[in-house]
Amino acid sequence: MDEKQSRHLGHMVVLASWLAVFCLFGYRATFSVLLGPMSKDLGWSISQLSLGYSLMMTVYAITAFFSGMIIDKWGTKPAYAIGSVCAALGFYITSNAHTYMAYLIPYVIFAGIGTGMLWVSSTISVRKWYTGKSYGTMWGIAFMGAPVAQVILSLGVKKVLLTMDWRLAMKGLAIVVFVALVIASLVAKKNPEDYGIAPFGMDKSGGKKDSTEYVWSLKEAYSQGAIWGAIIAFLTSMVAEFLIWTQVVMYWTRDVKLSLSTATNLYVMIGVAGIFTMPLMGKIADKVVINSPVESLGRKKMLIFAPLVGVVACILLLMTKSTIVFGLIACILFAIYWAIEPGGVAGYAGAIYGRKTLGKIWGAATLVVMGIGPAVGSYMGGYLYDSSGNYKYSIIFATCSFAVSSIVAFFLPLSAKPKE
Repeated sequence: MDEKQSRHLGHMVVLASWLAVFCLFGYRATFSVLLGPMSKDLGWSISQLSLGYSLMMTVYAITAFFSGMIIDKWGTKPAYAIGSVCAALGFYITSNAHTYMAYLIPYVIFAGIGTGMLWVSSTISVRKWYTGKSYGTMWGIAFMGAPVAQVILSLGVKKVLLTMDWRLAMKGLAIVVFVALVIASLVAKKNPEDYGIAPFGMDKSGGKKDSTEYVWSLKEAYSQGAIWGAIIAFLTSMVAEFLIWTQVVMYWTRDVKLSLSTATNLYVMIGVAGIFTMPLMGKIADKVVINSPVESLGRKKMLIFAPLVGVVACILLLMTKSTIVFGLIACILFAIYWAIEPGGVAGYAGAIYGRKTLGKIWGAATLVVMGIGPAVGSYMGGYLYDSSGNYKYSIIFATCSFAVSSIVAFFLPLSAKPKE
């Protein structure tokens, strides 16, 4: 296979990942938009409806673990195919719900499995094809699907709700995710060795070639401090991130006294900025890798930097009361953090453990991080608000969580050796 053909295959992998990330974050972005109309129509409390999302995230985390095993053995095609059916059913069946259990069961099971097939598959497939000096750039392009979904699908659903009800909006979303993920499953590729080619950017992967990579078992991988350090760094960032994502609009409306329309538009700016920061920060991350002796050091530097950006963004949030400009800058900084952290941790794990068994290793890590982080972050944001009557302590908590992530990243090792 010539270079042009192999690069075309790699670009198809990135396209498939873009579509998967688009659908995954489309689920997350549209839930908050649909929440109010669903509560008003069905007569259920916000907490009752939010329970469905929380349980869905639990199924998502469990599914992510198994999706990693699928990827290592068969590539991403089956993961995206399963995701297309389940993600579509999650929206479509839920749109017909009239009783609480008719909402809870299909949403938790189908949406949980559908979205759980998307995160590990998208990050790891890009990592298996691009490593060293190429991974950050290509993952940044793939991850652009997330802010695009946050902007387009959120605003699209809002427009539908102005003239129609939430049920029709969900049915429309079912069609969108089904078509997008079917395309993803069609264009997705197996691992590069299945085509007799090497990953791109191998010269900065520590000198290891795929044929000589050590095949890690889960037990061996999780006996190393590297993976636990990566999990803790990622987990503490996720706690802070989800606290901000779920509470920042409320903070702007309750504490800063902005209108709901202004606060929502400000929040959408994170997605707008993300469209540009995703590829930009990916290129910067790869430049850092090129100028580092080994890839793991370059990825580590970015994992120290990203949460520090989150710390500054949180401080600016607290200053929004004086001028909305600080809130706008905070949104841009959150977009920069967002562009680095999720993919950066997977990149670090890949630099440490190689590519052959990275799917199951990172799938297990995702099970831990996503099974805990979103729930704890969302809960602490609401709990500290209820306890104090304002969001000051919630944002301080997020600031401290970002800081802990950066400190943990500082101590991440640069290699791991299997026990003899």
